[in-house]
Amino acid sequence: MARPTKFRRVEFFPEDNYFVPWGKPRCEIEEMILKVEELEAMRLKDIEELNQEECAEKMQVSRQTFQNIIDSARKKVAMALTEGKAIRISGGYYTTNHCKFKCMDCGETYEINYEQDKFTCPNCGSQRVMCNKKVGFCGRWCNGENLT
Repeated sequence: MARPTKFRRVEFFPEDNYFVPWGKPRCEIEEMILKVEELEAMRLKDIEELNQEECAEKMQVSRQTFQNIIDSARKKVAMALTEGKAIRISGGYYTTNHCKFKCMDCGETYEINYEQDKFTCPNCGSQRVMCNKKVGFCGRWCNGENLT
């Protein structure tokens, strides 16, 4: 059985998550889905100007995984820009300091490290876990963490 995909650490969430080429109706445009962790990879490398090792460390992934993430992100953005496609920032495999999960049985509060941590407490194995809703943040982004 394959090892579960580890969530990537993300620190930035954009105010705007949908971009459409000027002058084209939204209903007629094909979309490119840019995952939240792909945006974070581009932000760290291209805006923060960190080296690959620093980026990988901040996202808590290997350097090879970071390279795969940023390659995918740059390809999607380049295709959207050259082919006149919309960009939607949504989904992915990520976690953040802004959201923690709590087990309703043992009371453990924890950060998700693997996909199954969203459904099963890593401390006691209970499936009665839920996201702590901190300062209204989780309502927008935790629900957007679809695993696609």
